[in-house]
Amino acid sequence: MRTSRLLTFGAVPALAVVALAGCADDKGGTSADGGSGNGKIAVTATDTECKVEKTQAASGPVTFTVSNKGGKVTEFYVYAPGDRIVGEVENVAPGLTRDLLVELPAGTYETACKPGMIGSGIRGSFTATGSAAPLTDDAKLAQATKDYQTYVKSQTGALIDKTTEFVNAVKAGDAEKAKAIFPIARTYWERIEPVAESFGDLDPAIDAREADLEPGQEWTGFHKIEKDLWVTKDISKSGPDADKLLADVKTIVDKAATVQLSPLELANGAKELLDEVATGKITGEEDTFSHTDLWDFQANLEGSRAAIAALRPVIEEKDAALAKTLDDKFAAAQAELDKYRSGDGWKLHNELTEAQLKALGDAINALAEPISKVAPLVAAK
Repeated sequence: MRTSRLLTFGAVPALAVVALAGCADDKGGTSADGGSGNGKIAVTATDTECKVEKTQAASGPVTFTVSNKGGKVTEFYVYAPGDRIVGEVENVAPGLTRDLLVELPAGTYETACKPGMIGSGIRGSFTATGSAAPLTDDAKLAQATKDYQTYVKSQTGALIDKTTEFVNAVKAGDAEKAKAIFPIARTYWERIEPVAESFGDLDPAIDAREADLEPGQEWTGFHKIEKDLWVTKDISKSGPDADKLLADVKTIVDKAATVQLSPLELANGAKELLDEVATGKITGEEDTFSHTDLWDFQANLEGSRAAIAALRPVIEEKDAALAKTLDDKFAAAQAELDKYRSGDGWKLHNELTEAQLKALGDAINALAEPISKVAPLVAAK
Protein backbone atom coordinates (compact mmCIF):
# COMPACT_ATOMS: atom_id res chain seq x y z
CA MET A 1 0.00 0.00 0.00
CA ARG A 2 1.15 3.45 -0.69
CA THR A 3 1.87 5.87 2.01
CA SER A 4 -0.40 8.88 2.02
CA ARG A 5 -2.93 7.19 -0.26
CA LEU A 6 -6.59 6.27 0.04
CA LEU A 7 -9.11 3.74 -0.86
CA THR A 8 -12.26 3.81 -2.89
CA PHE A 9 -13.83 2.85 -6.13
CA GLY A 10 -13.55 4.35 -9.49
CA ALA A 11 -13.05 7.94 -9.39
CA VAL A 12 -13.25 8.39 -5.79
CA PRO A 13 -11.58 7.11 -3.29
CA ALA A 14 -13.86 5.27 -1.01
CA LEU A 15 -14.23 2.35 1.29
CA ALA A 16 -12.07 3.44 3.96
CA VAL A 17 -11.65 6.83 4.91
CA VAL A 18 -11.40 9.24 7.57
CA ALA A 19 -14.78 10.58 8.50
CA LEU A 20 -16.15 12.64 11.29
CA ALA A 21 -18.21 10.04 13.11
CA GLY A 22 -21.05 10.92 15.41
CA CYS A 23 -22.44 9.67 18.67
CA ALA A 24 -23.93 6.22 19.08
CA ASP A 25 -27.07 4.73 20.52
CA ASP A 26 -26.97 1.52 22.53
CA LYS A 27 -29.06 -0.78 20.34
CA GLY A 28 -26.63 -1.89 17.70
CA GLY A 29 -28.03 0.54 15.15
CA THR A 30 -26.83 3.86 13.85
CA SER A 31 -27.44 7.11 15.68
CA ALA A 32 -28.80 10.23 14.07
CA ASP A 33 -25.39 11.77 13.70
CA GLY A 34 -23.75 8.79 12.04
CA GLY A 35 -22.13 6.83 14.85
CA SER A 36 -22.38 3.10 15.35
CA GLY A 37 -24.48 1.42 18.01
CA ASN A 38 -21.21 -0.14 19.14
CA GLY A 39 -19.99 3.27 20.23
CA LYS A 40 -16.61 4.46 19.08
CA ILE A 41 -13.94 1.79 19.35
CA ALA A 42 -10.70 3.25 20.65
CA VAL A 43 -7.47 2.28 18.93
CA THR A 44 -4.20 3.18 20.62
CA ALA A 45 -1.29 3.03 18.19
CA THR A 46 2.36 3.18 19.21
CA ASP A 47 5.55 2.33 17.37
CA THR A 48 5.32 -1.27 18.63
CA GLU A 49 1.65 -1.92 19.51
CA CYS A 50 -1.86 -1.63 18.09
CA LYS A 51 -4.35 -1.84 20.94
CA VAL A 52 -7.94 -2.11 19.71
CA GLU A 53 -10.36 -1.60 22.58
CA LYS A 54 -12.80 -4.26 21.33
CA THR A 55 -12.30 -7.18 18.98
CA GLN A 56 -16.00 -7.65 18.26
CA ALA A 57 -18.85 -5.35 17.31
CA ALA A 58 -22.33 -5.47 15.90
CA SER A 59 -22.44 -5.46 12.12
CA GLY A 60 -23.24 -2.23 10.34
CA PRO A 61 -21.49 1.15 10.58
CA VAL A 62 -18.55 0.98 12.98
CA THR A 63 -16.37 3.89 14.10
CA PHE A 64 -12.72 3.39 15.09
CA THR A 65 -11.06 6.29 16.91
CA VAL A 66 -7.33 6.02 16.22
CA SER A 67 -4.91 7.81 18.56
CA ASN A 68 -1.22 7.82 17.76
CA LYS A 69 0.79 7.62 20.99
CA GLY A 70 4.02 6.71 19.23
CA GLY A 71 6.79 8.69 17.63
CA LYS A 72 6.16 7.74 13.99
CA VAL A 73 3.38 8.70 11.61
CA THR A 74 1.01 5.73 11.43
CA GLU A 75 -1.91 4.30 9.49
CA PHE A 76 -4.84 2.12 10.57
CA TYR A 77 -6.52 -0.46 8.34
CA VAL A 78 -9.45 -2.86 8.45
CA TYR A 79 -8.96 -5.87 6.17
CA ALA A 80 -11.47 -8.40 4.87
CA PRO A 81 -10.28 -11.93 4.01
CA GLY A 82 -7.65 -11.92 1.28
CA ASP A 83 -6.18 -8.66 2.57
CA ARG A 84 -8.81 -6.61 0.77
CA ILE A 85 -8.95 -3.22 2.44
CA VAL A 86 -12.40 -2.21 3.64
CA GLY A 87 -11.29 0.84 5.58
CA GLU A 88 -8.19 2.91 6.23
CA VAL A 89 -7.06 6.10 7.85
CA GLU A 90 -3.67 7.45 6.83
CA ASN A 91 -1.17 10.05 7.95
CA VAL A 92 -1.99 9.94 11.65
CA ALA A 93 0.86 11.99 13.06
CA PRO A 94 2.20 11.52 16.61
CA GLY A 95 -0.21 13.00 19.12
CA LEU A 96 -3.15 13.14 16.70
CA THR A 97 -6.47 11.29 16.76
CA ARG A 98 -8.56 10.50 13.69
CA ASP A 99 -11.85 8.66 13.20
CA LEU A 100 -12.59 5.95 10.65
CA LEU A 101 -16.25 5.15 9.91
CA VAL A 102 -16.84 1.97 7.90
CA GLU A 103 -19.72 -0.38 7.20
CA LEU A 104 -18.89 -3.95 8.23
CA PRO A 105 -21.21 -6.80 7.25
CA ALA A 106 -21.15 -9.79 9.59
CA GLY A 107 -17.87 -11.65 9.20
CA THR A 108 -14.22 -11.83 10.21
CA TYR A 109 -11.70 -9.06 9.63
CA GLU A 110 -8.21 -7.99 10.64
CA THR A 111 -7.19 -4.64 12.06
CA ALA A 112 -3.70 -3.28 11.55
CA CYS A 113 -1.59 -0.31 12.60
CA LYS A 114 1.39 0.55 10.40
CA PRO A 115 4.01 2.59 12.28
CA GLY A 116 6.04 4.52 9.74
CA MET A 117 3.34 3.66 7.17
CA ILE A 118 5.28 0.62 5.92
CA GLY A 119 5.02 -3.15 6.03
CA SER A 120 2.04 -5.41 6.66
CA GLY A 121 1.29 -3.82 10.01
CA ILE A 122 0.69 -4.93 13.59
CA ARG A 123 -2.39 -7.08 13.14
CA GLY A 124 -5.25 -8.36 15.24
CA SER A 125 -8.50 -10.23 14.67
CA PHE A 126 -11.87 -8.46 14.57
CA THR A 127 -15.37 -9.84 14.17
CA ALA A 128 -18.66 -8.23 13.17
CA THR A 129 -21.73 -10.15 14.31
CA GLY A 130 -25.47 -9.95 13.83
CA SER A 131 -27.60 -9.11 10.82
CA ALA A 132 -27.77 -5.34 10.55
CA ALA A 133 -29.57 -4.17 7.43
CA PRO A 134 -27.14 -2.78 4.86
CA LEU A 135 -27.28 0.93 4.15
CA THR A 136 -28.27 0.05 0.59
CA ASP A 137 -31.68 -1.04 1.88
CA ASP A 138 -32.37 2.65 1.41
CA ALA A 139 -33.44 2.99 -2.23
CA LYS A 140 -31.61 6.27 -2.79
CA LEU A 141 -28.36 4.90 -1.38
CA ALA A 142 -28.71 1.76 -3.48
CA GLN A 143 -29.17 3.91 -6.57
CA ALA A 144 -26.15 6.01 -5.62
CA THR A 145 -23.87 2.97 -5.63
CA LYS A 146 -25.27 1.83 -8.99
CA ASP A 147 -24.75 5.27 -10.51
CA TYR A 148 -21.21 5.39 -9.28
CA GLN A 149 -20.40 1.93 -10.59
CA THR A 150 -21.56 3.07 -14.01
CA TYR A 151 -19.12 5.97 -13.79
CA VAL A 152 -16.33 3.64 -12.70
CA LYS A 153 -16.89 1.33 -15.65
CA SER A 154 -16.49 4.25 -18.02
CA GLN A 155 -13.18 5.16 -16.38
CA THR A 156 -11.77 1.63 -16.32
CA GLY A 157 -12.48 1.18 -20.01
CA ALA A 158 -10.62 4.39 -20.81
CA LEU A 159 -7.79 3.37 -18.46
CA ILE A 160 -7.15 0.19 -20.41
CA ASP A 161 -7.31 2.01 -23.75
CA LYS A 162 -4.88 4.77 -22.75
CA THR A 163 -2.53 2.43 -20.91
CA THR A 164 -2.40 0.28 -24.03
CA GLU A 165 -1.47 3.36 -26.10
CA PHE A 166 1.21 4.26 -23.57
CA VAL A 167 2.66 0.75 -23.51
CA ASN A 168 2.70 0.53 -27.31
CA ALA A 169 4.58 3.84 -27.55
CA VAL A 170 7.15 2.69 -24.99
CA LYS A 171 7.71 -0.62 -26.76
CA ALA A 172 8.02 1.17 -30.10
CA GLY A 173 10.72 3.40 -28.65
CA ASP A 174 8.62 6.54 -29.25
CA ALA A 175 9.59 8.48 -26.12
CA GLU A 176 7.86 11.73 -27.08
CA LYS A 177 4.56 10.00 -27.72
CA ALA A 178 4.88 8.05 -24.48
CA LYS A 179 5.56 11.26 -22.56
CA ALA A 180 2.46 12.87 -24.04
CA ILE A 181 0.24 9.92 -23.12
CA PHE A 182 1.70 9.32 -19.63
CA PRO A 183 -0.29 11.97 -17.70
CA ILE A 184 -3.48 11.24 -19.63
CA ALA A 185 -3.37 7.51 -18.88
CA ARG A 186 -2.67 8.27 -15.25
CA THR A 187 -5.75 10.50 -15.12
CA TYR A 188 -7.97 7.44 -15.43
CA TRP A 189 -5.82 5.54 -12.94
CA GLU A 190 -6.13 8.30 -10.36
CA ARG A 191 -9.90 8.22 -10.67
CA ILE A 192 -10.07 4.52 -9.79
CA GLU A 193 -7.11 4.47 -7.42
CA PRO A 194 -9.00 4.09 -4.16
CA VAL A 195 -10.52 0.77 -5.18
CA ALA A 196 -7.21 -0.29 -6.68
CA GLU A 197 -5.51 0.15 -3.33
CA SER A 198 -7.86 -2.40 -1.81
CA PHE A 199 -6.22 -5.21 -3.77
CA GLY A 200 -2.98 -5.61 -1.87
CA ASP A 201 0.18 -5.84 -3.94
CA LEU A 202 -1.39 -4.83 -7.26
CA ASP A 203 -1.52 -1.14 -6.38
CA PRO A 204 2.20 -0.77 -5.57
CA ALA A 205 3.06 -2.92 -8.59
CA ILE A 206 1.33 -0.33 -10.75
CA ASP A 207 1.94 2.91 -8.90
CA ALA A 208 4.78 2.64 -6.39
CA ARG A 209 7.09 5.63 -6.21
CA GLU A 210 10.81 5.08 -5.91
CA ALA A 211 10.87 6.80 -2.52
CA ASP A 212 8.25 4.40 -1.16
CA LEU A 213 10.07 1.17 -1.95
CA GLU A 214 10.84 -1.12 0.95
CA PRO A 215 14.13 -3.05 1.10
CA GLY A 216 14.10 -5.81 -1.47
CA GLN A 217 10.90 -4.64 -3.16
CA GLU A 218 10.94 -4.85 -6.96
CA TRP A 219 10.07 -1.57 -8.62
CA THR A 220 7.59 -1.78 -11.50
CA GLY A 221 4.75 0.31 -12.91
CA PHE A 222 4.04 3.82 -14.14
CA HIS A 223 6.71 5.63 -12.15
CA LYS A 224 9.56 3.31 -13.07
CA ILE A 225 8.81 3.95 -16.74
CA GLU A 226 8.38 7.64 -15.94
CA LYS A 227 11.97 7.70 -14.68
CA ASP A 228 13.15 5.90 -17.81
CA LEU A 229 11.44 8.54 -19.96
CA TRP A 230 12.43 11.73 -18.16
CA VAL A 231 15.63 10.92 -16.23
CA THR A 232 17.41 7.92 -17.70
CA LYS A 233 16.06 8.86 -21.14
CA ASP A 234 16.39 5.29 -22.31
CA ILE A 235 13.32 3.09 -22.84
CA SER A 236 15.10 0.49 -24.95
CA LYS A 237 14.82 -2.01 -22.11
CA SER A 238 11.43 -0.86 -20.73
CA GLY A 239 9.32 -3.28 -22.79
CA PRO A 240 8.94 -5.95 -20.07
CA ASP A 241 7.96 -3.31 -17.50
CA ALA A 242 5.42 -1.90 -19.96
CA ASP A 243 3.92 -5.34 -20.58
CA LYS A 244 3.66 -6.00 -16.84
CA LEU A 245 2.03 -2.61 -16.29
CA LEU A 246 -0.70 -3.35 -18.82
CA ALA A 247 -1.28 -6.85 -17.44
CA ASP A 248 -1.57 -5.49 -13.89
CA VAL A 249 -3.95 -2.73 -14.98
CA LYS A 250 -6.18 -5.29 -16.70
CA THR A 251 -6.19 -7.41 -13.53
CA ILE A 252 -7.16 -4.41 -11.41
CA VAL A 253 -9.98 -3.53 -13.79
CA ASP A 254 -11.31 -7.11 -13.70
CA LYS A 255 -11.22 -7.17 -9.91
CA ALA A 256 -12.78 -3.72 -9.62
CA ALA A 257 -15.77 -4.88 -11.66
CA THR A 258 -16.59 -7.45 -8.97
CA VAL A 259 -16.43 -5.11 -5.97
CA GLN A 260 -19.72 -4.31 -4.29
CA LEU A 261 -19.58 -0.73 -3.08
CA SER A 262 -21.17 0.59 0.06
CA PRO A 263 -22.45 4.16 0.33
CA LEU A 264 -19.77 4.84 2.94
CA GLU A 265 -17.12 3.82 0.42
CA LEU A 266 -18.35 6.57 -1.86
CA ALA A 267 -18.44 9.18 0.89
CA ASN A 268 -15.10 8.21 2.35
CA GLY A 269 -13.48 7.89 -1.04
CA ALA A 270 -14.50 11.41 -1.99
CA LYS A 271 -12.68 12.73 1.07
CA GLU A 272 -9.67 10.49 0.64
CA LEU A 273 -9.01 11.61 -2.93
CA LEU A 274 -8.80 15.20 -1.77
CA ASP A 275 -6.60 14.29 1.19
CA GLU A 276 -4.15 12.72 -1.27
CA VAL A 277 -3.74 16.06 -2.98
CA ALA A 278 -3.58 18.19 0.15
CA THR A 279 -1.27 15.97 2.22
CA GLY A 280 1.02 14.49 -0.42
CA LYS A 281 0.68 15.36 -4.07
CA ILE A 282 0.75 19.09 -3.43
CA THR A 283 4.48 18.69 -2.70
CA GLY A 284 5.20 17.20 -6.12
CA GLU A 285 6.10 13.82 -4.65
CA GLU A 286 3.83 11.89 -7.01
CA ASP A 287 5.17 12.57 -10.50
CA THR A 288 8.59 13.62 -9.32
CA PHE A 289 10.36 12.98 -12.65
CA SER A 290 7.82 14.38 -15.12
CA HIS A 291 6.25 17.03 -12.84
CA THR A 292 2.83 16.26 -14.36
CA ASP A 293 1.16 16.30 -10.94
CA LEU A 294 -1.60 18.74 -11.87
CA TRP A 295 -3.16 16.16 -14.18
CA ASP A 296 -3.45 13.98 -11.05
CA PHE A 297 -4.90 16.88 -9.05
CA GLN A 298 -7.65 17.31 -11.63
CA ALA A 299 -8.38 13.57 -11.70
CA ASN A 300 -8.67 13.42 -7.91
CA LEU A 301 -11.01 16.41 -7.89
CA GLU A 302 -13.17 14.88 -10.62
CA GLY A 303 -13.27 11.53 -8.86
CA SER A 304 -14.36 13.14 -5.63
CA ARG A 305 -17.03 15.15 -7.43
CA ALA A 306 -18.39 12.01 -9.11
CA ALA A 307 -18.83 10.21 -5.79
CA ILE A 308 -20.58 13.18 -4.21
CA ALA A 309 -22.79 13.57 -7.29
CA ALA A 310 -23.97 9.99 -6.89
CA LEU A 311 -24.85 10.65 -3.25
CA ARG A 312 -26.38 14.06 -3.92
CA PRO A 313 -30.07 13.03 -3.64
CA VAL A 314 -29.40 11.73 -0.13
CA ILE A 315 -27.31 14.74 0.87
CA GLU A 316 -29.98 17.17 -0.35
CA GLU A 317 -32.70 15.27 1.48
CA LYS A 318 -30.84 15.19 4.79
CA ASP A 319 -28.91 18.48 4.69
CA ALA A 320 -29.68 20.87 1.83
CA ALA A 321 -27.31 23.48 3.25
CA LEU A 322 -24.41 21.01 3.10
CA ALA A 323 -25.25 20.21 -0.53
CA LYS A 324 -25.05 23.91 -1.38
CA THR A 325 -21.75 24.29 0.50
CA LEU A 326 -20.29 21.35 -1.40
CA ASP A 327 -21.29 22.91 -4.71
CA ASP A 328 -19.64 26.18 -3.76
CA LYS A 329 -16.42 24.58 -2.51
CA PHE A 330 -16.09 22.30 -5.54
CA ALA A 331 -16.48 25.34 -7.78
CA ALA A 332 -13.88 27.30 -5.81
CA ALA A 333 -11.36 24.44 -5.88
CA GLN A 334 -11.84 23.98 -9.62
CA ALA A 335 -11.47 27.72 -10.23
CA GLU A 336 -8.17 27.73 -8.33
CA LEU A 337 -6.86 24.77 -10.30
CA ASP A 338 -8.03 26.27 -13.60
CA LYS A 339 -5.56 29.11 -13.13
CA TYR A 340 -2.82 26.68 -14.11
CA ARG A 341 -4.25 25.31 -17.35
CA SER A 342 -1.88 25.20 -20.29
CA GLY A 343 -3.29 24.29 -23.68
CA ASP A 344 -5.18 21.00 -23.39
CA GLY A 345 -3.36 20.17 -20.16
CA TRP A 346 -1.71 21.82 -17.20
CA LYS A 347 1.41 23.63 -16.17
CA LEU A 348 4.14 21.50 -14.67
CA HIS A 349 4.30 21.31 -10.89
CA ASN A 350 7.77 22.89 -10.80
CA GLU A 351 6.43 25.92 -12.68
CA LEU A 352 4.19 26.90 -9.76
CA THR A 353 5.44 29.05 -6.89
CA GLU A 354 5.13 28.04 -3.26
CA ALA A 355 2.44 30.69 -2.82
CA GLN A 356 0.43 29.27 -5.73
CA LEU A 357 0.72 25.73 -4.38
CA LYS A 358 -0.37 26.91 -0.94
CA ALA A 359 -3.44 28.62 -2.40
CA LEU A 360 -4.30 25.45 -4.28
CA GLY A 361 -3.84 23.33 -1.16
CA ASP A 362 -6.00 25.72 0.85
CA ALA A 363 -8.81 25.44 -1.70
CA ILE A 364 -8.66 21.64 -1.58
CA ASN A 365 -8.66 21.63 2.23
CA ALA A 366 -11.63 24.01 2.27
CA LEU A 367 -13.54 21.47 0.17
CA ALA A 368 -12.39 18.46 2.19
CA GLU A 369 -13.86 19.87 5.41
CA PRO A 370 -17.55 19.75 4.33
CA ILE A 371 -16.96 16.46 2.51
CA SER A 372 -15.88 14.97 5.84
CA LYS A 373 -19.49 15.45 6.98
CA VAL A 374 -20.95 13.27 4.24
CA ALA A 375 -20.03 9.82 5.65
CA PRO A 376 -21.76 10.31 9.03
CA LEU A 377 -24.71 11.90 7.23
CA VAL A 378 -25.01 8.85 4.98
CA ALA A 379 -24.74 6.44 7.90
CA ALA A 380 -27.37 8.22 9.98
CA LYS A 381 -30.83 6.63 10.11
